[in-house]
Amino acid sequence: MAVSFLTHELSELCLGKPPLKSISTSATVVEAIEVIRSSGKSFVSVWNCDHSEFGRCECVGKICMVDVIVFLCKEENLLCPSSALKASISHVLPKVHGLVVHLEHSSSLLEAIGLILQGAQNLVVPILQSEKGRKQQQKSSTINSHNGAEFCWLTQEDVIRFLLSSIGLFPPLPACSIDALDIISSDVLAIDYYSPASSAVEAISKSLAQQTSVAIVDSDGTFVGEISPFTLSCCDETVAAAITTLSAGDLMAYIDCGGPPGDLVRLVKTRLKEENLEKLLQEFTILTSSTGDVSASSSSDEESPARSLTRSGKYARSPSYSARFVRKAEAIVCHPKSSLIAVMIQAIAHRVNYLWVIEDDCSLVGIVTFSNILNVFREHLETI
Repeated sequence: MAVSFLTHELSELCLGKPPLKSISTSATVVEAIEVIRSSGKSFVSVWNCDHSEFGRCECVGKICMVDVIVFLCKEENLLCPSSALKASISHVLPKVHGLVVHLEHSSSLLEAIGLILQGAQNLVVPILQSEKGRKQQQKSSTINSHNGAEFCWLTQEDVIRFLLSSIGLFPPLPACSIDALDIISSDVLAIDYYSPASSAVEAISKSLAQQTSVAIVDSDGTFVGEISPFTLSCCDETVAAAITTLSAGDLMAYIDCGGPPGDLVRLVKTRLKEENLEKLLQEFTILTSSTGDVSASSSSDEESPARSLTRSGKYARSPSYSARFVRKAEAIVCHPKSSLIAVMIQAIAHRVNYLWVIEDDCSLVGIVTFSNILNVFREHLETI
Protein backbone atom coordinates (compact mmCIF):
# COMPACT_ATOMS: atom_id res chain seq x y z
CA MET A 1 0.00 0.00 0.00
CA ALA A 2 2.79 2.42 0.94
CA VAL A 3 4.70 1.56 -2.24
CA SER A 4 1.68 2.30 -4.43
CA PHE A 5 1.16 5.56 -2.52
CA LEU A 6 4.61 6.76 -3.57
CA THR A 7 3.79 6.17 -7.24
CA HIS A 8 1.36 9.09 -7.11
CA GLU A 9 2.05 11.71 -9.76
CA LEU A 10 3.42 15.12 -8.83
CA SER A 11 0.38 16.75 -10.42
CA GLU A 12 -1.52 15.75 -7.26
CA LEU A 13 0.86 17.77 -5.11
CA CYS A 14 0.63 20.73 -7.49
CA LEU A 15 -3.12 21.25 -7.12
CA GLY A 16 -3.78 24.86 -6.14
CA LYS A 17 -0.14 25.88 -6.45
CA PRO A 18 0.25 29.45 -7.80
CA PRO A 19 2.51 30.20 -10.78
CA LEU A 20 6.08 31.00 -9.87
CA LYS A 21 7.16 34.59 -9.49
CA SER A 22 10.23 34.95 -11.65
CA ILE A 23 13.09 37.17 -12.69
CA SER A 24 15.46 37.03 -15.64
CA THR A 25 19.11 36.08 -15.38
CA SER A 26 19.87 39.51 -16.85
CA ALA A 27 18.38 41.37 -13.86
CA THR A 28 20.40 43.35 -11.34
CA VAL A 29 20.56 42.75 -7.60
CA VAL A 30 18.38 45.75 -6.82
CA GLU A 31 15.77 44.58 -9.35
CA ALA A 32 15.77 41.19 -7.65
CA ILE A 33 15.17 42.89 -4.31
CA GLU A 34 12.10 44.66 -5.70
CA VAL A 35 10.65 41.42 -7.09
CA ILE A 36 11.23 39.64 -3.78
CA ARG A 37 9.56 42.49 -1.89
CA SER A 38 6.49 42.52 -4.10
CA SER A 39 6.13 38.74 -4.40
CA GLY A 40 5.27 37.96 -0.79
CA LYS A 41 7.51 34.89 -1.05
CA SER A 42 10.85 33.99 0.49
CA PHE A 43 12.31 33.01 -2.89
CA VAL A 44 11.81 34.02 -6.50
CA SER A 45 12.80 31.80 -9.40
CA VAL A 46 15.50 32.87 -11.86
CA TRP A 47 14.93 32.02 -15.53
CA ASN A 48 16.89 31.91 -18.73
CA CYS A 49 14.40 32.20 -21.58
CA ASP A 50 14.83 32.05 -25.33
CA HIS A 51 11.76 33.85 -26.67
CA SER A 52 12.24 32.75 -30.27
CA GLU A 53 9.53 30.65 -31.93
CA PHE A 54 10.97 27.31 -30.79
CA GLY A 55 12.98 28.57 -27.84
CA ARG A 56 12.75 27.05 -24.40
CA CYS A 57 12.68 28.50 -20.93
CA GLU A 58 14.64 27.04 -18.06
CA CYS A 59 14.60 27.83 -14.37
CA VAL A 60 18.30 28.01 -13.51
CA GLY A 61 18.00 28.75 -9.82
CA LYS A 62 16.36 30.78 -7.10
CA ILE A 63 17.26 33.84 -5.08
CA CYS A 64 16.19 35.28 -1.74
CA MET A 65 17.09 38.19 0.54
CA VAL A 66 19.63 36.03 2.37
CA ASP A 67 21.60 35.60 -0.87
CA VAL A 68 21.59 39.38 -1.25
CA ILE A 69 22.56 40.01 2.37
CA VAL A 70 25.48 37.55 2.22
CA PHE A 71 26.64 39.19 -1.03
CA LEU A 72 26.52 42.65 0.55
CA CYS A 73 28.53 41.46 3.56
CA LYS A 74 31.61 41.00 1.37
CA GLU A 75 34.25 43.59 2.25
CA GLU A 76 34.33 45.23 -1.16
CA ASN A 77 30.54 45.56 -1.21
CA LEU A 78 30.37 47.07 2.28
CA LEU A 79 32.65 49.84 1.04
CA CYS A 80 30.47 50.56 -2.00
CA PRO A 81 26.98 49.08 -1.54
CA SER A 82 25.40 51.12 -4.32
CA SER A 83 27.69 49.52 -6.90
CA ALA A 84 27.02 46.09 -5.42
CA LEU A 85 23.26 46.54 -5.75
CA LYS A 86 23.66 47.45 -9.42
CA ALA A 87 25.59 44.24 -10.11
CA SER A 88 24.10 41.34 -12.06
CA ILE A 89 22.28 38.69 -10.04
CA SER A 90 24.72 36.20 -11.52
CA HIS A 91 27.05 37.35 -8.73
CA VAL A 92 24.42 36.46 -6.13
CA LEU A 93 22.82 33.35 -7.61
CA PRO A 94 23.93 30.21 -5.70
CA LYS A 95 26.45 28.22 -7.71
CA VAL A 96 25.40 24.84 -6.25
CA HIS A 97 24.36 22.56 -9.10
CA GLY A 98 21.01 20.78 -8.88
CA LEU A 99 19.24 22.94 -6.29
CA VAL A 100 16.41 23.47 -8.78
CA VAL A 101 15.33 20.61 -11.06
CA HIS A 102 12.69 20.45 -13.79
CA LEU A 103 10.24 17.52 -13.65
CA GLU A 104 7.13 16.57 -15.62
CA HIS A 105 3.79 16.60 -13.82
CA SER A 106 3.55 12.85 -14.49
CA SER A 107 6.73 12.13 -12.49
CA SER A 108 6.23 10.01 -9.38
CA LEU A 109 6.51 11.04 -5.76
CA LEU A 110 9.22 8.42 -5.31
CA GLU A 111 11.25 10.06 -8.09
CA ALA A 112 10.81 13.43 -6.41
CA ILE A 113 12.05 12.06 -3.07
CA GLY A 114 15.09 10.58 -4.81
CA LEU A 115 16.00 13.95 -6.35
CA ILE A 116 15.56 15.73 -3.03
CA LEU A 117 17.89 13.26 -1.34
CA GLN A 118 20.41 14.01 -4.10
CA GLY A 119 20.31 17.70 -3.17
CA ALA A 120 17.34 19.21 -5.03
CA GLN A 121 15.44 21.83 -3.04
CA ASN A 122 12.82 22.89 -5.56
CA LEU A 123 11.18 20.74 -8.22
CA VAL A 124 9.84 22.86 -11.08
CA VAL A 125 6.67 21.36 -12.53
CA PRO A 126 4.55 22.69 -15.45
CA ILE A 127 1.04 23.71 -14.47
CA LEU A 128 -1.65 21.76 -16.30
CA GLN A 129 -4.15 24.06 -17.98
CA SER A 130 -7.48 23.63 -19.66
CA GLU A 131 -8.00 24.90 -23.20
CA LYS A 132 -9.86 27.89 -21.77
CA GLY A 133 -7.00 28.61 -19.41
CA ARG A 134 -4.47 28.49 -22.25
CA LYS A 135 -6.47 30.98 -24.31
CA GLN A 136 -6.77 33.35 -21.36
CA GLN A 137 -3.04 33.14 -20.75
CA GLN A 138 -2.23 33.89 -24.37
CA LYS A 139 -4.23 37.12 -24.08
CA SER A 140 -2.19 38.37 -21.15
CA SER A 141 1.55 38.58 -20.75
CA THR A 142 2.88 38.34 -17.20
CA ILE A 143 6.25 37.82 -15.58
CA ASN A 144 5.03 34.36 -14.57
CA SER A 145 4.59 33.11 -18.15
CA HIS A 146 7.44 31.41 -19.97
CA ASN A 147 6.78 31.11 -23.70
CA GLY A 148 3.11 30.40 -23.05
CA ALA A 149 3.66 28.03 -20.14
CA GLU A 150 3.38 28.48 -16.40
CA PHE A 151 5.20 26.57 -13.71
CA CYS A 152 4.99 25.96 -10.00
CA TRP A 153 7.53 24.31 -7.77
CA LEU A 154 7.42 21.70 -5.06
CA THR A 155 9.57 21.89 -1.95
CA GLN A 156 10.65 19.46 0.74
CA GLU A 157 7.85 20.85 2.88
CA ASP A 158 5.26 19.97 0.23
CA VAL A 159 6.47 16.37 0.09
CA ILE A 160 6.59 16.01 3.90
CA ARG A 161 3.08 17.46 4.16
CA PHE A 162 1.82 14.97 1.56
CA LEU A 163 3.44 12.05 3.41
CA LEU A 164 1.98 13.28 6.69
CA SER A 165 -1.51 13.19 5.19
CA SER A 166 -1.17 9.40 4.81
CA ILE A 167 1.25 8.65 7.64
CA GLY A 168 -0.83 5.64 8.70
CA LEU A 169 0.45 3.75 5.66
CA PHE A 170 3.96 3.62 7.13
CA PRO A 171 3.83 1.69 10.42
CA PRO A 172 5.71 1.61 12.73
CA LEU A 173 7.64 4.73 11.64
CA PRO A 174 5.29 7.42 13.02
CA ALA A 175 5.64 6.28 16.63
CA CYS A 176 9.40 5.67 16.53
CA SER A 177 11.63 8.22 18.23
CA ILE A 178 14.06 10.19 16.10
CA ASP A 179 16.82 8.80 18.31
CA ALA A 180 15.79 5.20 17.59
CA LEU A 181 15.57 5.99 13.86
CA ASP A 182 19.11 7.41 14.01
CA ILE A 183 18.21 10.56 12.08
CA ILE A 184 19.75 13.12 14.44
CA SER A 185 22.76 14.71 12.78
CA SER A 186 25.53 16.00 15.03
CA ASP A 187 27.11 17.82 12.09
CA VAL A 188 25.69 21.27 12.80
CA LEU A 189 26.64 24.83 11.96
CA ALA A 190 27.25 26.72 15.20
CA ILE A 191 28.77 29.92 16.52
CA ASP A 192 29.54 31.20 20.01
CA TYR A 193 27.13 33.78 21.42
CA TYR A 194 29.86 36.40 21.82
CA SER A 195 31.60 35.83 18.49
CA PRO A 196 31.33 38.57 15.84
CA ALA A 197 28.28 38.00 13.65
CA SER A 198 30.50 38.67 10.64
CA SER A 199 32.32 35.41 11.37
CA ALA A 200 29.04 33.57 10.78
CA VAL A 201 28.51 34.82 7.21
CA GLU A 202 29.96 31.68 5.64
CA ALA A 203 27.90 29.50 7.98
CA ILE A 204 24.77 31.47 7.11
CA SER A 205 25.45 30.87 3.42
CA LYS A 206 25.96 27.15 4.06
CA SER A 207 22.81 26.91 6.15
CA LEU A 208 20.82 28.46 3.32
CA ALA A 209 22.23 25.88 0.90
CA GLN A 210 21.47 23.09 3.37
CA GLN A 211 18.04 24.49 4.32
CA THR A 212 19.03 24.50 7.99
CA SER A 213 20.24 27.23 10.35
CA VAL A 214 23.19 28.40 12.45
CA ALA A 215 23.03 27.48 16.13
CA ILE A 216 24.14 29.98 18.75
CA VAL A 217 25.71 28.33 21.79
CA ASP A 218 27.47 29.50 24.92
CA SER A 219 30.89 28.38 26.13
CA ASP A 220 29.36 25.28 27.77
CA GLY A 221 27.66 24.15 24.58
CA THR A 222 24.24 25.20 25.80
CA PHE A 223 21.85 26.03 22.97
CA VAL A 224 20.87 29.70 23.16
CA GLY A 225 19.14 30.30 19.83
CA GLU A 226 19.83 30.54 16.12
CA ILE A 227 20.56 32.78 13.18
CA SER A 228 17.96 31.48 10.79
CA PRO A 229 17.93 32.13 7.03
CA PHE A 230 14.13 32.15 7.27
CA THR A 231 14.22 35.00 9.78
CA LEU A 232 16.94 36.82 7.85
CA SER A 233 14.79 36.61 4.72
CA CYS A 234 12.25 38.84 6.51
CA CYS A 235 14.87 41.59 6.78
CA ASP A 236 15.94 44.15 4.24
CA GLU A 237 19.42 44.66 2.86
CA THR A 238 20.46 47.05 5.63
CA VAL A 239 20.83 44.08 7.98
CA ALA A 240 24.26 43.65 6.38
CA ALA A 241 25.29 46.61 8.55
CA ALA A 242 24.13 44.78 11.68
CA ILE A 243 25.99 41.61 10.68
CA THR A 244 29.14 43.67 10.18
CA THR A 245 29.01 45.36 13.59
CA LEU A 246 27.20 43.13 16.11
CA SER A 247 27.98 39.93 17.96
CA ALA A 248 26.12 36.74 17.03
CA GLY A 249 23.96 37.02 20.15
CA ASP A 250 23.08 40.65 19.47
CA LEU A 251 22.28 39.85 15.84
CA MET A 252 19.85 37.18 17.00
CA ALA A 253 17.95 39.86 18.93
CA TYR A 254 18.29 42.40 16.12
CA ILE A 255 16.63 40.26 13.44
CA ASP A 256 13.68 39.28 15.57
CA CYS A 257 10.61 40.19 13.53
CA GLY A 258 9.34 42.29 16.42
CA GLY A 259 11.93 44.84 15.35
CA PRO A 260 15.47 45.61 16.55
CA PRO A 261 15.82 47.09 20.06
CA GLY A 262 16.71 50.76 20.10
CA ASP A 263 19.97 50.19 21.95
CA LEU A 264 21.16 47.81 19.23
CA VAL A 265 20.20 50.29 16.53
CA ARG A 266 22.30 52.94 18.25
CA LEU A 267 25.14 50.45 18.69
CA VAL A 268 25.16 49.64 14.96
CA LYS A 269 25.29 53.32 14.05
CA THR A 270 28.09 53.99 16.53
CA ARG A 271 30.21 51.11 15.27
CA LEU A 272 29.62 52.04 11.64
CA LYS A 273 31.05 55.46 12.44
CA GLU A 274 34.00 53.93 14.28
CA GLU A 275 34.77 51.69 11.31
CA ASN A 276 34.21 54.49 8.78
CA LEU A 277 31.25 52.61 7.31
CA GLU A 278 28.56 55.19 8.03
CA LYS A 279 28.24 55.62 4.26
CA LEU A 280 26.88 52.06 4.17
CA LEU A 281 23.38 52.89 5.40
CA GLN A 282 23.30 56.20 3.57
CA GLU A 283 23.94 54.54 0.23
CA PHE A 284 21.37 51.82 0.89
CA THR A 285 18.71 54.40 1.72
CA ILE A 286 19.46 56.56 -1.33
CA LEU A 287 19.44 53.63 -3.73
CA THR A 288 16.30 51.95 -2.40
CA SER A 289 14.51 55.31 -2.43
CA SER A 290 15.26 55.76 -6.13
CA THR A 291 14.16 52.23 -7.04
CA GLY A 292 11.21 51.87 -4.72
CA ASP A 293 8.61 53.70 -6.81
CA VAL A 294 7.29 50.54 -8.47
CA SER A 295 6.44 48.68 -5.28
CA ALA A 296 5.31 51.82 -3.50
CA SER A 297 2.83 52.66 -6.25
CA SER A 298 1.13 49.25 -5.99
CA SER A 299 -0.73 50.37 -2.88
CA SER A 300 -1.56 53.85 -1.68
CA ASP A 301 -0.77 52.97 1.92
CA GLU A 302 2.22 50.72 1.28
CA GLU A 303 5.39 51.74 2.98
CA SER A 304 8.20 53.04 0.80
CA PRO A 305 11.29 50.82 0.56
CA ALA A 306 13.31 53.81 1.75
CA ARG A 307 13.48 52.87 5.41
CA SER A 308 15.73 53.92 8.21
CA LEU A 309 17.75 51.37 10.11
CA THR A 310 15.08 51.07 12.77
CA ARG A 311 12.66 49.58 10.25
CA SER A 312 15.01 46.75 9.26
CA GLY A 313 13.29 43.40 9.43
CA LYS A 314 9.78 44.87 9.36
CA TYR A 315 8.51 43.70 5.98
CA ALA A 316 5.52 42.16 7.71
CA ARG A 317 4.05 45.66 7.93
CA SER A 318 3.87 45.92 4.17
CA PRO A 319 0.55 44.79 2.61
CA SER A 320 2.51 43.19 -0.23
CA TYR A 321 4.11 40.70 2.13
CA SER A 322 2.58 37.40 3.17
CA ALA A 323 1.30 37.05 6.73
CA ARG A 324 3.61 34.11 7.26
CA PHE A 325 6.52 36.55 7.41
CA VAL A 326 5.31 37.65 10.84
CA ARG A 327 7.41 35.33 12.92
CA LYS A 328 9.43 35.61 16.09
CA ALA A 329 13.04 34.57 15.80
CA GLU A 330 12.68 31.78 18.38
CA ALA A 331 14.32 28.49 17.46
CA ILE A 332 12.12 25.40 17.15
CA VAL A 333 13.41 22.49 19.23
CA CYS A 334 12.59 18.89 20.08
CA HIS A 335 13.96 16.07 22.26
CA PRO A 336 15.84 12.93 21.15
CA LYS A 337 12.89 10.84 22.30
CA SER A 338 10.37 12.85 20.27
CA SER A 339 8.41 10.68 17.85
CA LEU A 340 8.83 11.03 14.11
CA ILE A 341 5.23 12.14 13.63
CA ALA A 342 5.56 14.77 16.38
CA VAL A 343 8.67 16.19 14.73
CA MET A 344 6.99 16.27 11.31
CA ILE A 345 3.92 18.05 12.69
CA GLN A 346 6.05 20.54 14.63
CA ALA A 347 8.17 21.40 11.61
CA ILE A 348 5.15 21.81 9.32
CA ALA A 349 3.37 23.97 11.90
CA HIS A 350 6.34 26.34 12.15
CA ARG A 351 7.18 26.29 8.41
CA VAL A 352 10.77 25.11 8.94
CA ASN A 353 12.76 22.32 7.28
CA TYR A 354 14.57 21.27 10.45
CA LEU A 355 14.32 21.05 14.23
CA TRP A 356 17.11 21.50 16.73
CA VAL A 357 17.47 18.54 19.08
CA ILE A 358 18.34 19.41 22.68
CA GLU A 359 18.50 17.66 26.04
CA ASP A 360 16.54 18.72 29.12
CA ASP A 361 19.46 20.93 30.21
CA CYS A 362 19.37 22.70 26.80
CA SER A 363 22.65 21.18 25.66
CA LEU A 364 22.68 20.84 21.88
CA VAL A 365 22.46 17.26 20.62
CA GLY A 366 22.13 17.96 16.91
CA ILE A 367 19.61 18.66 14.21
CA VAL A 368 16.97 16.66 12.35
CA THR A 369 16.06 17.76 8.83
CA PHE A 370 13.41 16.99 6.25
CA SER A 371 16.10 15.25 4.22
CA ASN A 372 16.83 12.95 7.17
CA ILE A 373 13.12 12.19 7.45
CA LEU A 374 12.65 11.52 3.73
CA ASN A 375 15.59 9.15 3.78
CA VAL A 376 13.89 7.14 6.54
CA PHE A 377 10.76 6.76 4.41
CA ARG A 378 12.78 5.61 1.41
CA GLU A 379 14.76 3.10 3.49
CA HIS A 380 11.53 1.82 5.00
CA LEU A 381 10.12 1.16 1.53
CA GLU A 382 13.21 -0.79 0.55
CA THR A 383 12.48 -3.26 3.35
CA ILE A 384 8.89 -3.91 2.24
